[in-house]
Amino acid sequence: MQAKPTFHNSQHFQKYWNEGNGKELIVWAGKKPDIQNFKKYAHLYHEVDHLGDEAVKDTYLKLPYNEATAIVQKWTTNQISETDDAPESLKKMFLQMQHIPHWFDEDLANTGARFNMRTGTNAMIVLRDFSLMGGYDYAYLNKPLVFTGALKKGAVKRLKDTLEFWVHVTRENALKINSEAYQLIVRTRLMHSYARLTIKKKVPDWDYEKWGEPINWWDMIATYTGFSLVFMQGLKKLGIKISPEEEKGVFHLWKYVSYLLGIPEEYLPENVEQAVEQLYLWSSLQDEADEDSVQLAGALLEENLTNTIYKFQFQRKLLLRLHQSMNRFLLDPEINERLEIPKPRFVSAFPKLIIQANGLAQKYFDLKNPENYRKHVELGNKNQMKVLDDYIRHSPKDFHY
Repeated sequence: MQAKPTFHNSQHFQKYWNEGNGKELIVWAGKKPDIQNFKKYAHLYHEVDHLGDEAVKDTYLKLPYNEATAIVQKWTTNQISETDDAPESLKKMFLQMQHIPHWFDEDLANTGARFNMRTGTNAMIVLRDFSLMGGYDYAYLNKPLVFTGALKKGAVKRLKDTLEFWVHVTRENALKINSEAYQLIVRTRLMHSYARLTIKKKVPDWDYEKWGEPINWWDMIATYTGFSLVFMQGLKKLGIKISPEEEKGVFHLWKYVSYLLGIPEEYLPENVEQAVEQLYLWSSLQDEADEDSVQLAGALLEENLTNTIYKFQFQRKLLLRLHQSMNRFLLDPEINERLEIPKPRFVSAFPKLIIQANGLAQKYFDLKNPENYRKHVELGNKNQMKVLDDYIRHSPKDFHY
């Protein structure tokens, strides 16, 4: 089965890449991708993490949950060897993850990590209101979420899980084998495989031609491009300055995280030009937002009103208006309309305030001074950990494969 750039000439694709945020990305990359290169990556739409799938088959689909969890936990906290007594499939997956590729540069990844930390709560705004919400406009990408019951589980838990993953993998020296971040990556990788196998078994009408394999490699690359390319684009919109080395570090960090998640390293973008090409070509097979997309977007907005981090309803309503104003500022107008995101009063006030605050902060800290840069990183990290702690304390504690 061969994927095709079905929507390359569609209005939503052309509008995004010729007039909207996509045009901004092309300018940043300095080169417009060639649709003729689609064939280079098309096969990824129907390829998946077989190592993860086989590991799930031999643990969570074969053994009692507690027993499977104990086995997985043992080898996420201890290194495994060829001679250890463990399911062969699990051994293969962990041996792949334990192999540190020759291209990995921990110092460069730490440069990316420090950038992620220094952006503070700006990062949380962009991840939520630009990367995550903007991703809902890709109708086919969202199908696994719909079929695995993401709407029923609620946006609060999904936000907590996403934040927990993002925060832990973007700290300095976080990606050591058996670290807390490594354990979260293992859990995420196995959760992807479990969801994929469940869909393949329980969803007979899954449309492989349109949607590809559930949680396929190309969808995953596009998703993690949202944590690097789109993430930095959003931060630029909020006035965050990014040095060439920081930009390189962010891409390198996510290349390694993606490698640990089982995506073939030869397809992972290393720079803005490669990332824009991947997003451009992949988005040519994605339809615009549909009814499922609107429901997912609505659930994300509704989370502001149901989350108990803020005690009073007026606080939650204010937070909702603030996020809506950021959606309206960051996303293209037609994406806001397709996702049915309401336009609040004084829509530009909050974004302007953030941009001004970032300008003053960067001027005050003088980021070219190493000591000031470190202080900026420490403050940003503190603020991000506070947001994560709030979500952990106010989210359901019912994780289960």
